[in-house]
Amino acid sequence: MIYVMSDLHGCYDEYRTMLEKINLNCNDKLYILGDVIDRGEGGIKILLDMMTRPNIIPLRGNHELMALPVLTKLNAEENLDHTTMKLWQEWMVNGGNATKKDFILQNYSKRKRILDYLETFSLYEIIKLEEKEFVLVHAGLSNFSQDKKLSDYSTEDIICGRCNYQKAYFDDKILVTGHTPTFTIDKNYHGRIYSKNNHIAIDCGAIYGYTLGCICLNTLEEFYV
Repeated sequence: MIYVMSDLHGCYDEYRTMLEKINLNCNDKLYILGDVIDRGEGGIKILLDMMTRPNIIPLRGNHELMALPVLTKLNAEENLDHTTMKLWQEWMVNGGNATKKDFILQNYSKRKRILDYLETFSLYEIIKLEEKEFVLVHAGLSNFSQDKKLSDYSTEDIICGRCNYQKAYFDDKILVTGHTPTFTIDKNYHGRIYSKNNHIAIDCGAIYGYTLGCICLNTLEEFYV
């Protein structure tokens, strides 16, 4: 089975409970659509757990995009240049302190492995299942055009923008996203996965006290913790 969840934001207990709920085994795959870290306290713990599971495939979110260059400089004990300092300030405003504090408590070897792992996060994935095709990204496809290939979108288009969930982007594909909590898309979806107009939005707002959502792409069954 193929599962997808997103925007863990350090919710380690909910993450581990979800793995048990879906009974993830070595024959399954789990795609996590970014924003594993920040805001909550358990982001580094989640990364360390994910690193031991080859069947978990991570995608990059805007929080990983902000964090990686800053953490790389910190690990090398380098002074932050002007560009990295701006990223640092943006990252701190967006909940990066929880991640930074836990990161610097790790030894150098573990910090290096975390950084190497973050470098492997992909921007998008395409999943084909019988007659269904799913496009997985963190945030959406800003500056969308039917004529564009996924490789033509910028990093910012894919991981920083917002979807128009009232518009079907594809006739023959389903766009699966995190980033935008579902309660901000439609007030009837507080803590629930949003599925309309060939969109599946799976950030159910766990860090805001709602639920962690997960969906099985084979069956479209929804799971909540």
